[in-house]
Amino acid sequence: MSRTLIVIGLSIVAAGLLWPWVTRIGLGRLPGDIVIERENFRLYFRILISVVLSTILWLINRH
Repeated sequence: MSRTLIVIGLSIVAAGLLWPWVTRIGLGRLPGDIVIERENFRLYFRILISVVLSTILWLINRH
């Protein structure tokens, strides 16, 4: 379990570091995104990514 958490954490860090380049190729807004925008605040919640990660973790824990 600890190895899984480390991999997930490193993946999140890598995604955060690569985010400026990812938005340039058109992946900044995906279908199914929930966007909350305020005056000095913007929150993106990715339903698609959440579903994929949930499925992967479910398959890992099933075995």
